[in-house]
Amino acid sequence: MTDFTIHTIDSAPEASKEMLEGSKKAFGFVPNLHAGLAEAPAALKAYKQLSETVGETGFTPEERNVAWLEINRYHECHYCMAAHTGIAKSEGVSDDVIEAARTGAPYPSDKLNALRAFTKTVLDTRGWADDQAVDAFLGAGFEKRHVFDLIAILAHKTISNYANHLLDTPVDSVFERFAWSKDAPKAAE
Repeated sequence: MTDFTIHTIDSAPEASKEMLEGSKKAFGFVPNLHAGLAEAPAALKAYKQLSETVGETGFTPEERNVAWLEINRYHECHYCMAAHTGIAKSEGVSDDVIEAARTGAPYPSDKLNALRAFTKTVLDTRGWADDQAVDAFLGAGFEKRHVFDLIAILAHKTISNYANHLLDTPVDSVFERFAWSKDAPKAAE
């Protein structure tokens, strides 16, 4: 495997330094994902801009976190599953919802189960979701805007999930207690 660098602010390319300083200010540390993406300032910038934009979607915090976690589990991203478990907890998402996302167990609401189903359909079909899938999603209480909000979340997670696969990004110490493995026990789907 290619040895990619998890940069420090000092070792990062000049165009990434200010962005890493912003990460440190926002989080109190530089997340290892940001430090790895710093190798390519444009990739780091795209990720950070999408991170901000995803917060502006029409999803509730619980729904946004479910979408993130579902995409992370689908892509088997150990780093993002741990980090987004911590983020979900910090945003008040219940433990039963987080556990369902991490294992594939049913959610406690039909609406979240519909979000999971539609997210998986979009991923499985690479965006070619048929009318029946879209109608089921909308019928669960989502709006048309949520279809495209989900695409924005998918773009955000694709950058991080794929980068973490290539980087084999170490989980940040603040998220180690939420470690996850693609080989972790899963609920029957």
